[in-house]
Amino acid sequence: MSRNSAIESAIGALANTMRLYVECHMRFGGLFKIDREEAVNNLDRAFEAKLEAFHALYDVSKTQFPYFHHGDTALLIAVRNAIHHRDHPLFRSLYFRLFLDGTPDQWPGASFLLASYPTRHGEPIHMNHYIRLDDVEARLDPGVGSAHLDPIIRPDRAEQRFMLIERELGIATVRQHALVERYPDDQVYLDLMPIFTSAVCRVFTAMKAAGITFKGYDANAYVGPFTSEIEVDLEHPIFSVFRVGA
Repeated sequence: MSRNSAIESAIGALANTMRLYVECHMRFGGLFKIDREEAVNNLDRAFEAKLEAFHALYDVSKTQFPYFHHGDTALLIAVRNAIHHRDHPLFRSLYFRLFLDGTPDQWPGASFLLASYPTRHGEPIHMNHYIRLDDVEARLDPGVGSAHLDPIIRPDRAEQRFMLIERELGIATVRQHALVERYPDDQVYLDLMPIFTSAVCRVFTAMKAAGITFKGYDANAYVGPFTSEIEVDLEHPIFSVFRVGA
């Protein structure tokens, strides 16, 4: 198989997982009323499948695109690797924490600060996947002194990677907002969905410019929106609040 063929195949697989996630998200509300465990697990596994497919594309195209030069792509690869090896309690979704790792009854009146990102064209991203911000820091920031720090990367390179992610994803802005609003660290969440969307836009645009063919129904359906229509503003995080019981 030629390199271009491998990339084309990986793009098709990624696009397929993206469609399957949308379908899973559409079924979530109805299924949640019947079986919370299945609904939450289905959605989380569908998102993880997208991360795996993104990593597979990285594996075959990393000589053609600098994944670790951008905060969005670098973060996705790091989170995928962490979830793939799962030797830690990090990166459980907000839904998992609320409904499967206990019950909302243990959070009476609790508020969670949710940080996300807008698009530059005004149309919001209607799906989300929230993980704790301090999980990101525990895995990626050597300065935290976490027992769960990424063991694969050298401390100096880990620091450079985290500084890139922190700068390009406005992490300091999120932290400052949480501090001003007096949110505990474990009640501050970061939305991976717009970060994923931004990363796919970035990579698909580069692959299209390199002459890679987008083959198959799903790849053809996504190439247009993700190369010419959608643009995420990662420089200006936006905030909302989720209150248990509201």
